[in-house]
Amino acid sequence: MFHRLLSVVRRQRTGRGWQNWSSGRSGASAAEAHSVALPAQAQVVICGGGIMGTSVAYHLSKMGWKDIVLLEQGRLAAGSTRFCAGILSTARHLSIEQKMADYSNKLYQQLEQETGIQTGYIRTGSIFLAQTQDRLISLKRINSRLNVIGIPSEIISPKKVAELHPLLNVHDLVGAMHVPEDAVVSSADVALALASAASQNGVQIYDRTSVLHVMVKKGQVTGVETDKGQIECQYFVNCAGQWAYELGLSNEEPVSIPLHACEHFYLLTRPLETPLQSNTPTIVDADGRIYIRNWQGGILSGGFEKNPKPIFTEGKNQLEIQNLQEDWDHFEPLLSSLLRRMPELDTLEIMKLVNCPETFTPDMRCILGESPLVQGYFVLAGMNSAGISFGGGAGRYLAEWMVHGYPSENIWELDLKRFGALQSSRTFLRHRVMEVMPLLYDLKVPRWDFQTGRQLRTSPLYDRLDAQGARWMEKHGFERPKYFVPPDKDLLALEQSKTFYKPDWFDIVESEVKCCKEAVCVIDMSSFTKFEITSTGDQALEVLQYLFSNDLDVPVGHIVHTGMLNEGGGYENDCSIARLSKRSFFMISPTDQQVHCWAWLKKHMPEDSNLLLEDVTWKYTALNLIGPRAVDVLSELSYAPMTPDHFPSLFCKVSANKVLFSSFLLVLL
Repeated sequence: MFHRLLSVVRRQRTGRGWQNWSSGRSGASAAEAHSVALPAQAQVVICGGGIMGTSVAYHLSKMGWKDIVLLEQGRLAAGSTRFCAGILSTARHLSIEQKMADYSNKLYQQLEQETGIQTGYIRTGSIFLAQTQDRLISLKRINSRLNVIGIPSEIISPKKVAELHPLLNVHDLVGAMHVPEDAVVSSADVALALASAASQNGVQIYDRTSVLHVMVKKGQVTGVETDKGQIECQYFVNCAGQWAYELGLSNEEPVSIPLHACEHFYLLTRPLETPLQSNTPTIVDADGRIYIRNWQGGILSGGFEKNPKPIFTEGKNQLEIQNLQEDWDHFEPLLSSLLRRMPELDTLEIMKLVNCPETFTPDMRCILGESPLVQGYFVLAGMNSAGISFGGGAGRYLAEWMVHGYPSENIWELDLKRFGALQSSRTFLRHRVMEVMPLLYDLKVPRWDFQTGRQLRTSPLYDRLDAQGARWMEKHGFERPKYFVPPDKDLLALEQSKTFYKPDWFDIVESEVKCCKEAVCVIDMSSFTKFEITSTGDQALEVLQYLFSNDLDVPVGHIVHTGMLNEGGGYENDCSIARLSKRSFFMISPTDQQVHCWAWLKKHMPEDSNLLLEDVTWKYTALNLIGPRAVDVLSELSYAPMTPDHFPSLFCKVSANKVLFSSFLLVLL
């Protein structure tokens, strides 16, 4: 069936653009979809026929896995991929995102030669404009990271910008960054090329087939239920895009995938009187909140407005994405910004205002990895409007994870397990994506914090610390104090201090550090992850000895600082473990490692009713007493002597639901 669909699409290549994609496939697809039976079993089932699903299928087949089925509920590339603006940019803030985009660039460049399918790949380069000195500093930081990993880029003057793109108004610019190897593609054709190559390598592709839910037994994927029957499988990959959230919750054992869709707008124009050259550089004017690329001699321009419109907040939407309702009033600020940047477009005829859904995540980073609750359930979704840039690299890393047990790069910043259950509610996601979408083009200075979805998790001391002037940051949904504002300081000025230079609160933090170094300070560390591992026999010790690098067979009351290692000897987690009794251990880990630690321990612990792992993070308030006078303070509060002879380093005492650690004088209440 897939090869016939492919031939139909190839006959449609007389024109190019997203409009031609949907009409070229419907006849053959509808005629044949009901006549093909699904296989009874497969090693891998992938849900989603967009750029993500086809990339995973392509890379798995390249790595030697052949027993793969890809299912698409509508038609291939008929979701967000179909409406993608097709801009491939390597200029990203995270190193792992730069590497994914760089790999995608190289992959798409050779796909046409590999498959014979035109992908619309044109190396145009990108120019990132700076209207302010702070924006220029941000671009310089990105530029240095790109150069470190071997991606050519340079900071250029406004005069050079005008030479590279004569239609631009550059009077308000202070500089720009030029990335000459960035490109544009036809996203739907890239997905088709990936699907074609995967099919040639043995992947079976079925469209118009909906996944109803994933079957799970004892925490392991066993198969999928579709509207055309069941398929037994060992692995399931959720690449369902904006449908990934609902699909995750529909499983026999729900998988939380925190993403939410917003409306995304861009316009298409007729060709200019002198049509733009196909290699005209793509423009990103983040201060103006817009991007501009050549499109068939005219302009494709969109952006990320300050007041985004969440969509599909009540659950599952239509099977295929259609162009949503135009909203020129909403788009007007972006249109005004476009006309200020390119005044000659004032008389240009606009063909269409495209309105399509894009999915966004709570922290502006895509979601990649295995579910912490269901082994064999992998996710690749939530691209934050960068799907074409990340598609190739993300698909490769996920395929490596499935085949080898881990990817070739550290992808913790993208791992699904960085999120907790509280970050997956509809209410939280709706409010957070309204903040996230504008942040894509906002200036990102160090040490900024999200403002929405706050106070999800707080310490019992929150109100008391807040009354003392605490300014808060959020970590894994947990509120933690950053610093305390003295009574004589202007709070409003401090909170608005956003700069790449020395912030206004620097002196406050300096005095707090000095207090810790020279006197005594108490720090609320209740947010740290805390587990208890107990057993009726020696099972707890045996498991921990296997999983952790240091020797944990120590006397009761002793503390060991150690780490969990993977098969390659790399760190999975950094932690401290106290032996509370012969068969009981207490583990403390970083706040954002809560889900990851739990999943890693459960994955490697044997099924033994005599072995118990309990998350006790909520049970304890943790106070860290630090500084040279910490022992003096604690001695005045404790009936027991606190001298080194009675309470040595790396030692703990337990009494009446209180645990006292001497390694850093941490008191758990």
